[in-house]
Amino acid sequence: MMRTLPDLMIEPVVRMALAEDLGRAGDMTAQACIPEGARMKAAFAARKPGVLAGIGAVRLTVLALDPKATVDVRLSDGAAFEAGAVLAVVEADARAFLSAERTALNLLGRLSGVATLTRAYVEAVAGTKARIADTRKTTPGLRALEKHAVACGGGINHRFGLDDAILIKDNHVAVCGGVAQAVRRAKAFAPHLMKVEVEVDGLDQLDAVLALIDEGAAPDVVMLDNFSLSDLRTAVARVAGRITLEASGGVDLTTVRGIAETGVDVISVGALTHSAPVLDIGLDAL
Repeated sequence: MMRTLPDLMIEPVVRMALAEDLGRAGDMTAQACIPEGARMKAAFAARKPGVLAGIGAVRLTVLALDPKATVDVRLSDGAAFEAGAVLAVVEADARAFLSAERTALNLLGRLSGVATLTRAYVEAVAGTKARIADTRKTTPGLRALEKHAVACGGGINHRFGLDDAILIKDNHVAVCGGVAQAVRRAKAFAPHLMKVEVEVDGLDQLDAVLALIDEGAAPDVVMLDNFSLSDLRTAVARVAGRITLEASGGVDLTTVRGIAETGVDVISVGALTHSAPVLDIGLDAL
């Protein structure tokens, strides 16, 4: 599925990254070696197969330093490609383009790496009901872009921040004095459109949550944290579809299929954003 991210969300990241790279006096190498007014044409090309994310960042990075540049985008975010694929062709002022090159490649490689890893997880659970979700374990300042990259890979986004959903973790439970108390307080506080999720670390805590159903105070989602496969299957049977179940913890590409086959609805994977390798993409002069 092709995905787009509004320029308004990308531009602040591009400006910050360019300012970091250009420093106080700009690209000294380009100024020293490249004749003023020289132009160049080059292609962003994949060195390895993957899934594209961040092509909009390439376009905005180039245009930020040369508003008259032409950026011919060949593939859209969410598209799969093979090694050697040309992702975009740029013609621009040579000094400006060479100054923008590394920032554009950094963003494109990072985001395509996230999308590619996400696609691997999605394919690993194909045929089950489980959906792959990200977490808030993102690079500071890049959350919107990295979560976009997860969506490009076929995953779904968990909450974007602390303000768009209630997620009760073990430390919240400890301060509140128990799972049931924490959930009751959250349900009483939450606006009618806000979901409440609670993390449980054992079947006893799950039973305490299920007891809230008769009170009308059950959460919308229960996160089963570091459950064994046997306990995941037991949890799915006990809940019987009454609450969305999310598995978390101990998830990697060798374990995710087994977790999905227990019948959980969602599997959240922090590695999608905190451990995705940068995809190898290069710039070839034409």
